Amino acid sequence: MSIERALISVADKEGIVGFARELESLGVEILATGGTARFLQNNGIETKEISEITGFPEIMGGRVKTLHPKIFGGILASTNEHVDEMHAHGIPKIDMVVVNLYPFERECEKGEEVALENIDIGGVSLIRAAAKNYRRVLVITNKERYGEVIERIKKGALDIEYRRKLAAEAFWHTCRYDALIYRYFSHMLGENFPSHILIMGDKVEELRYGENPHQSAALYAQAINGMTSWPYKQHQGKQLSFNNILDADDALALISEFEEPAACVVKHTNPCGVAVAEDILRAYDLAYNCDPKSAFGGIVAVNREVDDELAERLVEVFLEVVVAPSYSDEALKVLRRRKNLRVLEYKGDKIHGFDIRNVRGGFLAQTPNHRRLLADELRVVTKRSPTEGELKDLMFAWKVVKHVKSNAIVFAKNGVTVGIGAGQMSRVDAVWIASEKAGDRARDAVMASDAFFPFRDGIDTAARAGISAIIQPGGSIRDREVIDAADEFGMAMVFTGWRAFKH
Repeated sequence: MSIERALISVADKEGIVGFARELESLGVEILATGGTARFLQNNGIETKEISEITGFPEIMGGRVKTLHPKIFGGILASTNEHVDEMHAHGIPKIDMVVVNLYPFERECEKGEEVALENIDIGGVSLIRAAAKNYRRVLVITNKERYGEVIERIKKGALDIEYRRKLAAEAFWHTCRYDALIYRYFSHMLGENFPSHILIMGDKVEELRYGENPHQSAALYAQAINGMTSWPYKQHQGKQLSFNNILDADDALALISEFEEPAACVVKHTNPCGVAVAEDILRAYDLAYNCDPKSAFGGIVAVNREVDDELAERLVEVFLEVVVAPSYSDEALKVLRRRKNLRVLEYKGDKIHGFDIRNVRGGFLAQTPNHRRLLADELRVVTKRSPTEGELKDLMFAWKVVKHVKSNAIVFAKNGVTVGIGAGQMSRVDAVWIASEKAGDRARDAVMASDAFFPFRDGIDTAARAGISAIIQPGGSIRDREVIDAADEFGMAMVFTGWRAFKH
């Protein structure tokens, strides 16, 4: 395939001068729309404006400029009969189309008028026409391709497979663009759950394998508010696995609950230790020592910068991943001693958009559980009210239990989890597991339950462990029986009024 004539129309002009200059040196005639043509001309590149071909000026402030048979005929012609028609109507053949679109994703936040003006019409049409006719026309929508395209032209390597690859990329470009516009209009309509949902993502990397070695997997960065970004930066370590990413994300979600210095250790998407303290080193030590046996090979997340002192502590044990908002230079040097340790820096916070789960034949979408419990929401239902210290621990334990697989129970004391019972089919079994994990540390600790107690047996088991106060949603038909049991043991119990299941 030879390139004799290229049409260029780009909103993002980064790299276009160098690319056009290379094309010019290869003898390619350059056509361009008004703004792009002037930009190239000002940079010393001989460029012919589209209006010189069409014999018709740009009108309506540039809204109409390329939508003309003399342009689209030159792109879409694919047979000898089409070529004859081109000659009959004086239509020049166009071999390459280089387009990127108005920055709708960036400009739409400036109000409806600005958003509407940044909905590209001609550019999308040019891309689709060129991609449709990829057997004869090369279409470029990604500025990262400029260098490799020049190299391929020089080597005569614009083969059909490469052109098909760029055509697919072009259709993704327009698909994503239209999806962003649709999302904008759906948002303007105030629809919590629009009639249609498009899940978009750009592949970040293929993973070694999926949840198990016989499963294949890849990581995609989701397009959020028009911007595609993966919120983690990996400083060192082995390639991230599917399970590493799930665990790291759950760990990050948990520590994001806290304003004060907080640390957690996660295994298989469940926390095995969580703590808050006056400084992040102390928080980590407390979190790790909640359940050091389970913490082996775990994922650690903290919500403060990792300094050299904390880094020294982290390399003392075997961990898979460390997640933090930042690392000091000295900390990174220390962490390199564990060359396989994956060190992640996160740049985001909450999940935006929907929480989505695949099911056979479709998917479920829900709003993420970002609800925060306020102290004035609590309803004391027992004869005894919680002390100030108990109340503080109850609020802490509730933040943690939200991030434990249901049925979930958390024992906590002085801002530290001392026992966690996760993922049990029976709530009383979850209480028993938490009590076994806690041992003597359960004495005068508090308990959080992610849902109501269907029977008093959970309270009886907690009392034998030494629990002094309980936080739970309430709402069971046997609430009275459960409250009476708490009163019988002199416990304080508060109801949140809302549930915190996690499946």
